[in-house]
Amino acid sequence: MKVFLTKKKLSASVGWSETNGRRWVKQFQEYKPCIKDGKKVFYTEESKNVLSTIKKLSEQGLNSSEILEIFKKYRIPNSESELTKLVAKNTSKSKSLNIYNKDIAETIPTQKEIILPMLSLLKDRNPWTTTMLNQGLAEYFLLNEEQKNVIYPNSKDSIFTHRMRSTRYSLKKQGYIDEVSKFTYQITDDGLELLSDNEHDIHEEIEELEKVIDPFEIIQEKVEDIENELINDLLEHLKQAHWRRLETIVVELMTAMGYGDGEVTEKTNDGGLDGIIKEDKLGLDNIYLQAKKWESSVGRPEVMSFSGALDAKGARKGIFITTSYFTTGAKEYAERLESKKIILIDGRRLAKLMIENNIGVNIKKTVVIKEVDFSYFEGE
Repeated sequence: MKVFLTKKKLSASVGWSETNGRRWVKQFQEYKPCIKDGKKVFYTEESKNVLSTIKKLSEQGLNSSEILEIFKKYRIPNSESELTKLVAKNTSKSKSLNIYNKDIAETIPTQKEIILPMLSLLKDRNPWTTTMLNQGLAEYFLLNEEQKNVIYPNSKDSIFTHRMRSTRYSLKKQGYIDEVSKFTYQITDDGLELLSDNEHDIHEEIEELEKVIDPFEIIQEKVEDIENELINDLLEHLKQAHWRRLETIVVELMTAMGYGDGEVTEKTNDGGLDGIIKEDKLGLDNIYLQAKKWESSVGRPEVMSFSGALDAKGARKGIFITTSYFTTGAKEYAERLESKKIILIDGRRLAKLMIENNIGVNIKKTVVIKEVDFSYFEGE
């Protein structure tokens, strides 16, 4: 006999509070089989398994966007070993994409060096997708994985991918290639003519192509500037906020991030802990928080003290938040812990998380940028 669950019971079945569970159910609705009875929605045992997998992935430190990416790219893991492998793969990928290495960055071909090889790939007049072009040019320049994945400083954008994108834009803007469908390009007659020009004319045209700038990139740069300014402003307000208000803010943030129902502890009996996140209604699995305002670095002794406070509570999970930053010793100590998990969040990361989860910020203006819907023009 099949068992059908409401959202509330589905959340409880994996140990999440109703509020927390509802948020995750909504975000991953397409992956949870359900049955509609009028306005009521009921979930199956398979839905429970999916939500349980999501919970395990979230406990490994992955956010909803990263979990969605795993589901879309690799499907839903069916076993513990498969889940472990996917977490490791995702973590490894994230680390490789979040590293700037000056020596490797200097080996990436420039836009000027990419232009002719890209046109040469396209000279067969066949349509090429961006993926095909990226792969083709990576092979042409003999780029390894490190070279393909190296990013700009303080960015998640791959240098090689960015330069490929800029080259496509400038060639399209000057009429040497056409975007014939979404992310698919084809050489034009002018592009073929450029390939047959003499060396001097080609060199002059390449110089002109380098000057063509994608306005979307300018917008992105300005958005990054605005975000960095907002992070700095938030940090200043956090440092000036009353210590009790800071504790309330971090509890609200953790609750908004979907970790469970939170509360600020009573100062007379907090044991050095500032907040508790109850991952289930009975408080069987709690996350303890410590939020402190510091101007100087937070070192290993402070993290060890927090670890001791967790031990006194018999707790296995803790989040240490500071408005400043952690020393290398503090980070290494937290990483080496085996009996418990302590997450360290410095000031800049705290501000970024507040922005991502709409804590302490408002939407000033929404800008919508549109592009051609190629599918709209297909058919007779």
